[in-house]
Amino acid sequence: MITGGQSLVSSAPAFSNDGKKLLVCTGNIVSIFSTSTGMLITELEGHTDRVTSVIVVPVSGPVSKIMSYCWTSSLDGTICYWDFSAAELIKTIKAQHPIISMVIPSIACHPAESIEKESKLYAFVSIEDTSKLDDKQKALRGQVQLYSLTDSRRVGGLLCETRKSHLIHASKSGEFIGIVNKRKLYIWQIPGKRFRSDEVKKIRLHPTKNLSTLAFHPTERVVAGGDITGRILIWRGFGKKKFLEKLPVRDEEERPGVRGDDDADSCTTWHWHAKEVKFLFFSSDGAYLYSGGKEGVIVVWQLDTGKKKFKPRLGSPLIYFIDSPDPNLSCLSCADNQIHLVKMPTMEIIKSISGIKLPFSFPDSFECSNNEFAFHNDAGLIALLTEDYCVQFFSLFENREISQVQVCERNFQPVDDVTVFVALAALSPDGSMMSTVDVKLPEEGLGGFVTLKFWSGSHIGEYTLSTVIYEPHSDAQISAIAFRPGGPGHSMAVSSSLGGDFKVWVNSSNMPQEGQMHQKLGWKCQSVGSYKNMPMTAATFSADGSVLAVAAENLFTLWDPDKNVLIAVIGNTVAPICNLSFIAQSEYLVSISRYSKPQLAVWNLSKLSMQWSYQISTEAISTTKDGSQFAILVIDNTHGKARKRDRDGIILLFEVENPIPLATWRVKKAKGGGLAFLAPDLLLRDTKYPGEGSHSLLAYINGDHEYVIFDPRGTAEVQIARNARTSQVPDKESEYIGYTSIYGELPEFDMKQGDSISEIPFMPSERPWETIFTGSSHNLPPLTKLCSTFLESLLERRTTTKG
Repeated sequence: MITGGQSLVSSAPAFSNDGKKLLVCTGNIVSIFSTSTGMLITELEGHTDRVTSVIVVPVSGPVSKIMSYCWTSSLDGTICYWDFSAAELIKTIKAQHPIISMVIPSIACHPAESIEKESKLYAFVSIEDTSKLDDKQKALRGQVQLYSLTDSRRVGGLLCETRKSHLIHASKSGEFIGIVNKRKLYIWQIPGKRFRSDEVKKIRLHPTKNLSTLAFHPTERVVAGGDITGRILIWRGFGKKKFLEKLPVRDEEERPGVRGDDDADSCTTWHWHAKEVKFLFFSSDGAYLYSGGKEGVIVVWQLDTGKKKFKPRLGSPLIYFIDSPDPNLSCLSCADNQIHLVKMPTMEIIKSISGIKLPFSFPDSFECSNNEFAFHNDAGLIALLTEDYCVQFFSLFENREISQVQVCERNFQPVDDVTVFVALAALSPDGSMMSTVDVKLPEEGLGGFVTLKFWSGSHIGEYTLSTVIYEPHSDAQISAIAFRPGGPGHSMAVSSSLGGDFKVWVNSSNMPQEGQMHQKLGWKCQSVGSYKNMPMTAATFSADGSVLAVAAENLFTLWDPDKNVLIAVIGNTVAPICNLSFIAQSEYLVSISRYSKPQLAVWNLSKLSMQWSYQISTEAISTTKDGSQFAILVIDNTHGKARKRDRDGIILLFEVENPIPLATWRVKKAKGGGLAFLAPDLLLRDTKYPGEGSHSLLAYINGDHEYVIFDPRGTAEVQIARNARTSQVPDKESEYIGYTSIYGELPEFDMKQGDSISEIPFMPSERPWETIFTGSSHNLPPLTKLCSTFLESLLERRTTTKG
C-alpha cells in the first residue's frame, strides 16, 4: 500500500540544530527534508494519528552534527521521543486524550547531552477531553495539562479549561507560555529552577477583539497579539504586579491603552492587515516583529517606531514563520501546502517544498463539475485544479509535485469573493494534450465569460498554450470536456454545455517549414450537435474512439464523431446524468446521476437497454484500461446531513455484467474524492510481480487530497516505502565558514569576458515622470514627496546667459 498527499502545513515545522534539516508534520508521520536540496531524507513513523507538534532538543557545539533528538505529540494521545538522525523511536508517553499542541519551555535549559542528568523535564500540552460530549455548548473540552517527560506521567492539576483546545505559545527563554481564547490572553510564568507545578503563576489580558495568535519578545516583558480583524496589539511590561509582585500603577495616563486592571504598563495597537493575523514572530534581537495573514504579505514592523516594510506577493495566505539556528535561514508555511525556505534578512525564497494542492471551494453560482481531477493512468500522475489559476501535476507514486501550468495570466490575490477560477481540466489518453476551462463570473451582471484552452506538450506536465477559444458555447457553462483515444494524428475533443449543444474540436497540424524548430498546432470546431435543445450535462468517447456519448439531462445520445450523425437515444434516468463512462473491453456504458435522486445505471448498448442499476450516491468512477471491470466511490448516507464534509464512503469493484460487487473497501472523507486505475509503477513491475505481467492498481484520493494506492485483487499488499526514490540527498553537504557562512559565496568574475559583452548605451530618461510612480504600492514614498518631484519633472530647465 502506498500513501501520500498529506498536508505539510497542518502544524509548525522545526529546524535541526545545524539548520540543515527541516522536520515537517505530515499526517501521522514526521518527514525530514534537506534545507539545501528540498528533498526528503527520512521519516519518523510511530504515531497512529496526525502529528500536531515537533520540538527539536537543542544541542550546542560540534556534537550537534551527531546528536539529533526531538519530541513529538499527536492526536493519538501520545508523546514520543526520537533520535531523528537514525529515525529511531526511543520513548513513548501516553496522555490518554488527543494532544492539540505541546511546548517544552525549559528545553533550552535541558540540552540533549544532559537530559539524563537533569532531574525533571516538563511539557505543557493542550488536549481535547473526548470524554465530554461535544453537543453540549458549555462543555469545557479544552484543557492545558502538565506532564513530566522524565517520569512519563501527568503531574499537577489543570492549568486552564476552555470550550475548545488552543495552541500553546512559548517564549524562547522558556520563562512564559500563553494561549489565546477569544477575547482573553492567558500568560503563565514558568519557574526556572526547581520547578514545581503549584508555583506556576497566571495573568489574563483583555483585548477588545477575538485574538488569533500571539508571540513573546525574546528578552523583554513584551507580548504581541494578533486579532481576527487584522490588528496587532503590543503589551509592554506585562506581569509586574503578579509575577514580580510590584505595586500596580493606578493612573491610566501612565498606562496608555491598557484596559481595566490588566497587568501591563502599556498597550499599543498597529493595524495594516485587512483580515485575520495568522502569525506573529519577533526577530532574534527583538528589534523587529514579523506578521502575516491572508493577504500573502509579510509585514516587518520596527518595534520602537512602528514603521513597517513589506515582502508582498507570496501568492498564498501565510500560516507559520519559523527561524533556524542559521541566522540567514527561515521558513514560511503557506496555505497552498507549500513551505518556502527564505534567505534572511532579504526574505528571498531560495527553495520550496511543495505538497499536493489542497481543495478549495467553487463559487456558489457555479455548479461543481466532474473534472475536479484528471488522471494520467500510465504515468501515475494526477492533475489538480488550484486556487491560484494553475493546474498542478503530482506524482502519486513519488508523492511530489512534478510541475504547475499557469492557466490564467494574472496575479493571484486571496479574496473572499472568487470571480476567476479554473473550472475544468482534461488530459488526452497519451498525455500529450490538455484542455482547460477558466471562468470569469460576471460582476453586477456584466463582464462574465468562459474560455476554452488547448495545450500541447512534449513531456507530461510540461505544456504550452496552443489555442484559446473565447466563449465556445456563447455565454453557457461548459459541463464536460473529453479527448478521443488515439494518437496525435487523430486528435479530437468534445465539449458539452448546459446551453443545449456540444462541439467537436479537431487539431490541425502544420508541418514545420525549413528553419522552423517547432510544430504549430491549432484547434478548430469541426461540428456542432444538440438534441431538442436540452442541456448537455456529460460527454465521453468509447475506448476505440468510434462512438461519442453525450448526456442530455435524463437520457444520453450516441453519435458518430467523424460524421456528426446521431446513432441512438437511450435511457430515462430518475435524475439528470452528470457522468458517462464506457467500459473498455465490453459493450456497456455506465451513467451516474446525483442530486435528490441518485442513481448508478449500467447500459447494454447492443440491446439499447438498462442492464442493472442501484439507487446510490456515486461520487466518482474509474474503469480498467483492459478488461470489463469498474470501481465506484459511494457516499455513505447513513449519517444523514451530519458530518457532510468528512462523510465516509465505500469503494465498490464490479464486473460489468454482475450487479454483485467483487470487493468492497470502506474509506474516509469520500465527499469530493476520486478514483483511478493506474498502471503499476516501474519499481513495482521489477520487484513485486516478476513474470506475471502488469495489472492495474487502484488509487483513491479523498476530499482532503490524501490518497492511497493499493492492489484491488487483494492477493498481496504492495510493500514499498513511501517516497523511497525521493530520498536522494548527498551524504555530505558543503559547509561554509568565515565570510561565506555570513554573506555567501562571491560570484566568480572572468576579466577576459569584457570583450565579448555587447555594449548597451545608457542615457537618462527624458520623461522621468513615467517612472516616478513605478514600483510596488507598499514601497512608494508619501505623496508630499512625490508631488514636488513630479512637478519639477514637468518643468523645462532653461539656462540663462549674462549679457
